[in-house]
Amino acid sequence: MNWYPWLNDAYRQLIGAYQAGRGHHALLIHSIAGNGADALSYGMSRWLICQNKDGLKSCGECHSCRLMLAGTHPDYHVLDVEKGKSTISIDAVRKLTETLSGHAQQNGAKVVAIPNGQALTDAAANALLKTLEEPSKQTYFLLGCEKPENLLATLRSRCLTYFLSAPAPEIALYWLQKQMPEVNVDDAVTALRLSQDAPIAALQLLEPQHWQKRTLLCNELEQSLRTKDFLRLLPALNTDNAPECISWLLGLLSDSIKIQQKASQFCVNQDQIGRVTLLATTMSSSQLLDLYGKWQDCRHQLLTVPALNQELILSNQLLQWEALFASPSR
Repeated sequence: MNWYPWLNDAYRQLIGAYQAGRGHHALLIHSIAGNGADALSYGMSRWLICQNKDGLKSCGECHSCRLMLAGTHPDYHVLDVEKGKSTISIDAVRKLTETLSGHAQQNGAKVVAIPNGQALTDAAANALLKTLEEPSKQTYFLLGCEKPENLLATLRSRCLTYFLSAPAPEIALYWLQKQMPEVNVDDAVTALRLSQDAPIAALQLLEPQHWQKRTLLCNELEQSLRTKDFLRLLPALNTDNAPECISWLLGLLSDSIKIQQKASQFCVNQDQIGRVTLLATTMSSSQLLDLYGKWQDCRHQLLTVPALNQELILSNQLLQWEALFASPSR
């Protein structure tokens, strides 16, 4: 797994606590997506399971380290969502706790990584509570979570929460430009802002097949504003990841409101200032706010209501935009 330089301080702080005997057996790493929480968890797992630690580092040479590098360590367990599913089941947790009840096969630590703690069903989380509260000797849990408030309170209370913040924007930008030297500064800054300064997420967003979808949406938005035909936005929105496309649209609407308030320096879409300005000068503040709320509701429906006709929902939303645009009150 790749290592990222902005994780160094967090790693030193957390491993230092274990060295001093203050490390918690159940650590909940709270971080936004694409910030490297999985890499931090894996690095800590290697140190915890290493049989010949070299200060803050795992030795890389002992039998446990070799097994970890090969991905075959019998005392390192990853509890994650199975392919084709969206949650971690109670059966998976029961199987894990049964395994943990035995002795470590390598006579060292046992480490459980749960990268997506939010995916635990309530029943699965409840099944994990006793093991979290009374783990066997040298058993460690490293959970990851974007929204701890979505976890059961009883589960959170048994963990020590550590917030992994995103790196400073200048550090994130420097790293991003090192990974993609061909990307211009405006695109890199925009990708970071769209990703809440999470560099890995920004790097993924800038991949051509992903970035081009956003570019298409921005192009079609401009043409829609000029032709008053908003249904032409439908192909750019009606994709496998429509909620993300709507998030991009919400960002453009939000920026247009900032332009109207003379706060362009806070715009997220630095590479689309021209189009955001066109939106800001074409529609009134009240129209933009109304539109923003409608698209928020639309995104929420697509994320939370199963079996919706996505194309129909989006088409209706775009027709409402046309009607709002044609309204005389601006």
